[in-house]
Amino acid sequence: MPEIDPSEARRRIEAGEAVLVDVREPEEWDAGHAPGALHRPLGTLDPAEFDGRSVITTCRGGGRGTRAAEALTDAGVDAASLRGGLRAWSADGGALVREDGSPGGLD
Repeated sequence: MPEIDPSEARRRIEAGEAVLVDVREPEEWDAGHAPGALHRPLGTLDPAEFDGRSVITTCRGGGRGTRAAEALTDAGVDAASLRGGLRAWSADGGALVREDGSPGGLD
């Protein structure tokens, strides 16, 4: 399964080349997520939503993101998993925010 490191993921997202899809559960999302990410819990992920778009999937540490990327790829979507998930994103300087724009976390 293709993986992408946080710096390259941010570059692709900022360039409009890919969309970041966070597959965590609602309470995890509410604690903090990457700005501009789409929230699609793993159990509700619909490959048809991403027809023609490149997707980078993420979760907290990478496991669910990898499963999501595999499912999307199997359905014909151009998808990769964020290596290390949002932990790696944050450690690499990526922001985490709450819905109101305040700083978020992974707790």
